[in-house]
Formats: sequence, C-alpha cells, structure tokens
Amino acid sequence: MSPAYFITGTDTDVGKTTVAAGLLQAARAAGLSTAAGKPVASGCEVTPEGLRNADALALMAQCTLALSYEEVNPVAFEPAIAPHIAAREAGVALTVQALLTPMQRILRQRADFTLIEGAGGWRVPLSGQDSLSDVAQGLDLPVILVVGVRLGCISHALLTAEAIAQDGLQLAGWVANIIDPKTSRLEENLATLAERLPAPCLGRVPKLKSPTPEAVAQYLELDLLD
Repeated sequence: MSPAYFITGTDTDVGKTTVAAGLLQAARAAGLSTAAGKPVASGCEVTPEGLRNADALALMAQCTLALSYEEVNPVAFEPAIAPHIAAREAGVALTVQALLTPMQRILRQRADFTLIEGAGGWRVPLSGQDSLSDVAQGLDLPVILVVGVRLGCISHALLTAEAIAQDGLQLAGWVANIIDPKTSRLEENLATLAERLPAPCLGRVPKLKSPTPEAVAQYLELDLLD
C-alpha cells in the first residue's frame, strides 16, 4: 500500500468525500496515522474564521496529524460553482502551482496514509488550459476512483480510467458508491465495471441513511490497495 493517494470521482456529487472519510477512518482503525488535503473547494460557508467547506472539514476530522484548515484547504470559494469560474469571479489566479505547493507540504508530513481529494471529476478546469488533473500529475500519486453507481456510470468510469492512464498515473483501486440503489440491472453494471476497470474494487458502499465515516469504513478494504 502506498502512503498517499489522489482520490477523484466520475463526476461531482458521487460521494468522493464520503468514501475518502471512510478510507481515512479505516486507516485510523488499522492504527495508521492519517492526513488529507483538498486543494480547492467551492461552495463554502462564511464563518468568523473565514470560508469553510463541509467536505474539507469532513476530511480534516479524520486526520490524526495536526493540520490547520488553511493547510487542508488552501483555496476556498463561497459560490457552489465550478472552481475556475468562482476563481475568475473572485479575481484569483487558480494555477497548478498554487494548489501543488500546499499539497506537497502535507505529503512531506509523511503520515502513514494520506489522501488528496480533487473537486468534481478528473478534468475540472483551472486557469488557462490547466486542469485539476495536472495537480494530480504534479503530485505523482496513484489514484483511487469513486464511481457514483447510477445509469451511465460505466462509460463515465471507463473514460476516467482511460484519462488517468493517459496522464501517466496508476489507477490503484476504485470504489462503487451506490448513489442510486434502484439502478436497473445493478449487479450486471457492477460486474461490468469489475471486468473492465484495470484495478481492484476496494468496496461497494450501499446508500446509507447515515453515511458516517465509521459506517462507510465497514464496506472498504484498504488491504486491496497496491
């Protein structure tokens, strides 16, 4: 198992943070030290301490290393819109290096298990022609893919896996997060994903009434990570 991974999803709202928090909890339960980062987040709440993102806070809660909010989520925007549009409206240059440097600092803390979580899917735009995937490439981390299981997820998952490979990164594992339990031919869809994705399935997370990190961790197998 690698000490650090980049976690991405087939789309936005597919449960990346839910799964990431579950993986971090599973690592903690195994006695590992944990750290996490979310380089950019939009959809933040204004607080007396500054902008705060619920996903970043959820990751932070699973870190055994003492990290400040600004270390975990260095770039935050209030509107719940695409980060590059939020950055443009805020007059902020959303560069690869601005996101890469703080994440490298987290990795240098050398926790036993670190997750860097993207925003949305693999090709989320930054400034110019850059994408968040360029940050993953700069970090050179193996990737965990969260597949939001619903109609259409097979193509989304396979295209994302192809893009990850095209970018020269290893797909270390994937998680089936069943966001639509009424998906027609659910088992057949999951079997197709298992046949075609070039990495082990780390778990199948059902739609939970209360998807706490502890509840999600029960469905995940860290030991399957390369």
